[in-house]
Amino acid sequence: MTSEAAPMTDAESPRPEDGKAKEKINWIAEIRGLALMLLAVLAFHSFLAKPFYIPSESMMPNLLVGDRLVVSKYPYGYNWSSLSFHPAPRAGWRLFGSTPQYGDIVIPVPPDRDEDYIKRVVALPGDRIALVNGRIILNGKPVPQQVEPAIEIPVDLNSPCDEYSYPGMRVTRPDGKAVCRMPVYRETLPNGATYLVIDHTTQPLDNMAEITVPRDAVFVMGDNRDHSADSRAESWEKGLGGPVPLANIGGRAEFITFSLDGSTNINPVSWITSLRGSRAFSTLRPAIAERQPGPAER
Repeated sequence: MTSEAAPMTDAESPRPEDGKAKEKINWIAEIRGLALMLLAVLAFHSFLAKPFYIPSESMMPNLLVGDRLVVSKYPYGYNWSSLSFHPAPRAGWRLFGSTPQYGDIVIPVPPDRDEDYIKRVVALPGDRIALVNGRIILNGKPVPQQVEPAIEIPVDLNSPCDEYSYPGMRVTRPDGKAVCRMPVYRETLPNGATYLVIDHTTQPLDNMAEITVPRDAVFVMGDNRDHSADSRAESWEKGLGGPVPLANIGGRAEFITFSLDGSTNINPVSWITSLRGSRAFSTLRPAIAERQPGPAER
């Protein structure tokens, strides 16, 4: 009588031999690859371009809180402030250095804090600059300012147009939309660079005795003249304490990538609805006037 062997259970079945032993993770190689990737990002940010976020209203109406920009790092050469996060000690050296032009929007670093500001160049090395009742006097001549129609900036969480800062400017249009209606001037510098500025009240920074900008520095101001701590303000006032050394200029603002109105939250829908679509890819280089303003100057 023949007997049939009982079928082997799965537990008893011989397991196929692995073709090769499991490879162990090479943690040293993984860490090295991550470090190289991080260095590449830091090098890109330090030598080519980096993103920049607008946290204040000092450059209104041309830049709003919530704007995201691209800042190029090479136009004026490289210095200690070019490096991301400013790990290098402060020093006066520059490589491939060049001088900003009138109207450029630059990234200056204050003399006593490792923070990045954003301001506009209004005086170059060797210029004489003074302020009289908010008006720039450059090399003995008033910089032209022409009255422009009031602009309307939509009110949102990033641009609330509070009554204390902008008295009487928040209005509701016939369509029910709240806007900040701001009086503006068009300022035009000697090279024809022209841009809008807001100057709606009288305050201490409206007047400054004439100074001469050192040969290795520039004088910078915010476009929102009554709400900007810049070269007019002392460093203890969170200003820049006068002309900014070129070695403390970390780059030039080029264009807006996108802008958010402050309503973004965990709801993915808000990632779209909070976008200020009309601001995307707006250039930040100043327009060049074809002719100087005429009799309508203030």
